[in-house]
Amino acid sequence: MISLLQKLFSMLMMIEFVLGNVANGFIAMVNCLDWVKKHKMSCADQILTALAVSRIALLWTIVLNWYGTVFNLPFYNSDISLMIYVSWIVNHHFCVWLATSLSILYLLKIGNFSCLSFLRLKWKAERVVLMILWGNLFILVCHLIVLSFDAKMQMNDYGRNITWKTYLRDIMHLSKKTVFTLTNIIPFTMSLTAVLLLTFSMWKHLKRMQLRGKRSQDPSTEVHVRVMQTVISFLLLFFIYFLAQIFAIWRSTGMHNNSVLMLCEVLGILHPSVHSLILIWGNKKLRQVFLSFLWQLRCWLKEKK
Repeated sequence: MISLLQKLFSMLMMIEFVLGNVANGFIAMVNCLDWVKKHKMSCADQILTALAVSRIALLWTIVLNWYGTVFNLPFYNSDISLMIYVSWIVNHHFCVWLATSLSILYLLKIGNFSCLSFLRLKWKAERVVLMILWGNLFILVCHLIVLSFDAKMQMNDYGRNITWKTYLRDIMHLSKKTVFTLTNIIPFTMSLTAVLLLTFSMWKHLKRMQLRGKRSQDPSTEVHVRVMQTVISFLLLFFIYFLAQIFAIWRSTGMHNNSVLMLCEVLGILHPSVHSLILIWGNKKLRQVFLSFLWQLRCWLKEKK
């Protein structure tokens, strides 16, 4: 029987799933239409579009896994579970690293430092982002190799030596959990560094404006504030998502249907859903298109009445 708590969590999951698909679909659609119209797309828009597509795939993967495990659906066997888990790993990596690359790109484009090393990175901002994404692919391949070894350990019985078999499985499970933890700590640290540097850059800018006797609410300050809101929101939501996934992956086998774990999964899906809404509001082009759409919808509803 399905409990009331499972129904409540499933409703919350579906609400977040719908919001996330609408927000990410809107980002991808607007950027693709703009690309068709202008025949070009900026680096930031390319990252946003790829991020939106990967988040849509991640949301579907999370929801399929949720309903397959919580409601014990007949089709959800071990092979399907493994495919969904691998799909989740791939989409999770791209979502996290694309968002981190966006934070780094914002830092290099908007940050104002006189350091020679920073100026060189600023001049080659797109190349730096590309190198970060290539590094993500390398980490992803390493993670998938660890997963393949773990799958082989489960399929191979290594004769009748149960102790040796158990020992190898424990090593592979520990390696898988450790790799997952490290691959999430790295982008979180990079995003945190970007937030701190952007904060320091804005503080220097405000101090410079005060010395010149100018008002603080200039266009540069407004850009700093909007970018910081976007990056900080990503950092906070990613921290919640990271804690939820770490708690889930380090859980014991007997806690599979625990209500705390279900709550962690519901909180975890906030990251690919809510952050996309914040990205729309923090991006001038996306915000204008969204407000225009709301205005047209309001006019259409008035005409219907």
